[in-house]
Amino acid sequence: MNEIQVIQSKIYEIRGQRVMLDFDLAEAYGVETSQLKRQVRRNIERFEGEDFMFEVTREELSRCQIGTLNIKRGQNIKYLPFAFTELGVAMLSSVLRSQEAIKVNRGIMRAFVALRRMAATLPNTASDVAQLRKDFEELKLDIEDILRDQNEINEDTRSAFPQVTSTHNVNVRLCL
Repeated sequence: MNEIQVIQSKIYEIRGQRVMLDFDLAEAYGVETSQLKRQVRRNIERFEGEDFMFEVTREELSRCQIGTLNIKRGQNIKYLPFAFTELGVAMLSSVLRSQEAIKVNRGIMRAFVALRRMAATLPNTASDVAQLRKDFEELKLDIEDILRDQNEINEDTRSAFPQVTSTHNVNVRLCL
């Protein structure tokens, strides 16, 4: 996998937003999660509002299957992670100023842009659903017509069956 795909695999959808979690970002930046959180808390005014960052709840963690429990002691998530939106990740570059952080930030921003482009190339969901419903109703009517025609053919066959069997019986008697 290339760098963008690796980053994209660490982008989750939580609360209807694409986000990266603090521990994944810390790993990418090559810093401890506690150090990243400390820098964010020192500069919290830069991250005000859920459009930049929010703390993930335990329920959201379990729903996203991010915070799975491990058997080993010390392997479970002790503190709830911060979730950074694309804006929050961009803001991190002003908090973490190392050359590595700048390089990683570029890759992350490219991954978010690639996801946005992929989403833009997908057809409009609302109109697609409406079109699918319309197509489904048309298919349903077509199937009902076919079944009605088949039932009429079956009825015609049943009504003709006594005539066929009586004619067949006559032919059989003549052969004897």
